[in-house]
Parts: sequence; C-alpha cells; structure tokens
Amino acid sequence: MNTTANQILSILEEAGNPVSGEEISKKTGVTRSAVWKNIKDLRERGYEIEASRPAGYHLLKRTDKLVPYEIKRHLKTDFIGKRIEYYASVPSTGLIAKDLCAKYPIGELNGTVIVAEEQTGGTGRLGRRWVSPPGGIWTTIILKPEIPIDHVFMVTMAGSIALVRTIRKLYQIGALIKWPNDIYIGDRKVAGILLEISAEAEDVKHCILGIGIDANVPPQSLPGNVETPITSLQAEHGEPIDRAAFLAYLLREFERRLRLIEAGEYDSIVREWKSLSLTLDKRVKIKTPRKSFEGVAIDIDEYGALIVRRDNGKVERIFSGDCTPV
Repeated sequence: MNTTANQILSILEEAGNPVSGEEISKKTGVTRSAVWKNIKDLRERGYEIEASRPAGYHLLKRTDKLVPYEIKRHLKTDFIGKRIEYYASVPSTGLIAKDLCAKYPIGELNGTVIVAEEQTGGTGRLGRRWVSPPGGIWTTIILKPEIPIDHVFMVTMAGSIALVRTIRKLYQIGALIKWPNDIYIGDRKVAGILLEISAEAEDVKHCILGIGIDANVPPQSLPGNVETPITSLQAEHGEPIDRAAFLAYLLREFERRLRLIEAGEYDSIVREWKSLSLTLDKRVKIKTPRKSFEGVAIDIDEYGALIVRRDNGKVERIFSGDCTPV
C-alpha cells in the first residue's frame, strides 16, 4: 500500500466513527478523487470500509492479509521488517530477495522482509518443492550479519528457535526443532527454514533466510502424498491465527537471537537450541550424498554440526543431509 492509503487507514482507525471524504482530503493533502481511489485500494487489500452520505467512510473490519501496515502495527524490532515488500502471489519470495540483492547495495537491504500470500514455485532444502498455498506465511529475510562464515549456520538456528518460541508463547503449543531446519508439532511438520548465503573467501556478503509456515492453511490444501506428515497452526490451535501478529513477534524473537550471535554469544544459542530439540538423544538415520548410516544423535556444536554416535562406536559430525528418526 502507498503512503496515502496508510494515512487514510490511520485516520479511520483513530476516529472509530465515520469520517467524511472532505476531512480525509484535508488531512492527507490529496483530492477527494484520490481519497476514493485509495479507499478502493484498501478494500482490494481486504479492509471492509463502509461509505455513506453524508457521514463518510467507516472502517468496519481489518484485513487478514499480510500487508505491511498490519505487520508493522505489531512490530517491535530495531531493523528487521522496517522495510517490507508484499506480494499477493509470486513464484518464490527467495527469488525476489535474490533479485533485490543483485540490484541494490546490501546496506540498503539489511533486514528487508519479503512476504507473499502464496508461492507458486516455492522450494525447500535440496531443491525440493515446497507447497505454499494461500493462508500460510511465506517470507524471506535479507541479512548482512556480522558473523564469521564458519558460524553462519547459527542464523538458521536463530530462526528455528524464534519460530518455536513464537508458537509456544502465542499459542501454548509444544513445537520442537528437528535438525537441521524443520519445526514439528508432535510427529507433524508445521514449518521449515532455508538459508542461502553469498560469500567471498571468508566474508559473508549477505544471507537470504527463507521461512515457510503452514499457518492458516486448510488441511485439504496440504499435500497428503509426502513422506513427512504435515499440519498447520490453525489445525493445532483449533482456529485461525493472526498471521500479521505472529510474523511480527517472530521477527522480534529472531532479531534478538541474531544480535546474540553477532555479539559472539554462541553458547547461549546452542543451549537454547538443544533445549528445544526433537533430534538429540534419539536414534536417527542419516543420509548424505556420500553415505547413509544409523546411530544416536548425541549433540550439536556451535558450527551447527550434528554429532552422531554410530553403532560401531564411531562419532561423526554431520553438516548437511537428511536426518530422520528410526
């Protein structure tokens, strides 16, 4: 939405009662015709606005879309989400982020959030298809973290912790983290994270953190023919969630932990991740491009590697691959 539309929305919110087009025109400095066009734009975004003569315009109902105005109403961050790019439908928010990084200096983009109502070509780890229908939270954050390249996986850890903490805090649902980047409720996956980095030698130029959450996705929209059972926050909570409030809280939780990582507080992040882990102390099957084996997940280190004790007693550090419970 443009600045004028945001101004009009604020005027209607603050009034609580009908406001004439003439009064809105005076307060915004635009013509009555422009006021009407912006009201039309707000309605298209999902706001229910009543128009009557001579009373004027009255905001009856807020939108349930993830428009920037709604997210920022709840946002309490220093830099993440101060710039939000919103789309009704895109192939991938990650592709939008990459395009922005190719066009603009990273200093201008740090903390930018791209969000879409749906993705038609969403992808997860290893290029797997990520079904992203309307009702979910499909978002990507552009970052220039001050983190050594060997600790960059901790950005994923911070995102996972923030997601779980948000679900637990807002809805009292016992979500957990499955290494390396999935969020589970019980035995069902509800969200996933994908981190992509651009680096030169030891310098991290930027990170693109993709987050996909099955928020208010109807069960019939979720794929049923997949190896991993899937659920949604709506299904677990019993009613639709406020997606804008959820995302704003998530961004705050993530920024807090990103700051800790940038300050070198690696141990606190690792400890918190371990306390929320679905994987540790469990028997798992590991599959990498080179090998597959079973063992017990006994630890995770500050570089994000999963430590697994194989049946023959050998201990291995796994940096990437599939990890499934046995």
